[in-house]
Amino acid sequence: MTKHPHAYRRAAAVAAALLMAAALPPSQAADAGAGAAAWTEEHAQPGGAPARSCATCHTADLTQPGRHAKTGKRIEPMAPSVNPERLTDTAKVEKWLRRNCRWTLGRECTAAEKADFLAYIESQ
Repeated sequence: MTKHPHAYRRAAAVAAALLMAAALPPSQAADAGAGAAAWTEEHAQPGGAPARSCATCHTADLTQPGRHAKTGKRIEPMAPSVNPERLTDTAKVEKWLRRNCRWTLGRECTAAEKADFLAYIESQ
């Protein structure tokens, strides 16, 4: 995939809108570093299943494609810099954050966690 500056700006705009919607107080501003750390943090799974992190399916390098751990389905790169479709649709971003947080963490992400993830993904 090639870099697409217009799509990247759209991705940044959607990410900014989602971060504003989170309505975090300034003391809890989005932290890309925290998002990066959380991306690779492994979470124990019920029933003896292997621990998971975001990187389990999406890889630690967001510019590379991933593969779903359970289904084996290819996942396009998360980095907006190489995948101009990322972070361009607010509804999709919310849907996938909700679904993936539940599958990986066993719960929905907090607004602060979402903000950190989005800041990290947007920085890639």
